[in-house]
Amino acid sequence: MFDVAVFGSLFLTLFVIMDPPGITPIFLALTAGRPAKVQRRMALQAVAVAFGVIAVFGLLGQQILDYLHVSVPALMIAGGLLLLLIALDLLTGKTDEPTQTKDVNVALVPLGMPLLAGPGAIVSVILAVQDADGADGQVAVWSAILAMHLVLWLAMRYSLLIIRVIKDGGVVLVTRLAGMMLSAIAVQQIINGVTQVVQNA
Repeated sequence: MFDVAVFGSLFLTLFVIMDPPGITPIFLALTAGRPAKVQRRMALQAVAVAFGVIAVFGLLGQQILDYLHVSVPALMIAGGLLLLLIALDLLTGKTDEPTQTKDVNVALVPLGMPLLAGPGAIVSVILAVQDADGADGQVAVWSAILAMHLVLWLAMRYSLLIIRVIKDGGVVLVTRLAGMMLSAIAVQQIINGVTQVVQNA
């Protein structure tokens, strides 16, 4: 039988961590100025990258971290620093002149990782896969991961309608707000990582 409890628990956990409503303004800011077709492709690319990263860590996560001698707090701090750099670009308006190469990069970093497939989501998936009992538990875990990524894609795909309403001036405002939000997320992630390092010392 399909384990509904496992599915619901992991789906809600990932929803809170990956935050589809919260990612929407950041996605709009990072894709502003691109043709609609490119923006839709970037939404799909970002979700595909996030799913690929999470799938790899779900299958081999603990072995990868052990092999590289990387701790979870170190992963959190590194992800936080990367997000902080992106946030500074948004706040200073350095994303105003996109190129095709930049379109691809934005879909991969920071949208795909570490915004969607961040340390919190990766660790949650690693633990869920390890704790799942039997085939039913594994099916529930991977179904929750797939469902969450579908929700993320829908949130970003249909958020593009907002751009038609808010126009250029609204996009600039969204970009600055997204920069502020992203910088706060980054700083909090760094603080959490440092705190765990100190506690484990």
